[in-house]
Amino acid sequence: MKIRVNGEEKKIELDQENVLLSTALNLMGYKSNTIVVELNNLIINSMKWGKVKLKDGDNLEIVSIVGGG
Repeated sequence: MKIRVNGEEKKIELDQENVLLSTALNLMGYKSNTIVVELNNLIINSMKWGKVKLKDGDNLEIVSIVGGG
């Protein structure tokens, strides 16, 4: 399956019928408590990541939250 992540094409090697957003994020090394995810122009609540399935050609924008002052 090919998806775009922050404008860059990525290939995910999992069962293409059941690629959950949470699984893909873990595979790419993201930690759920430090990011905000937009899937095809919609922000996805982190509590729903385990239910949302990705499809070939989906577009993800992932923003990391950085603390500081």
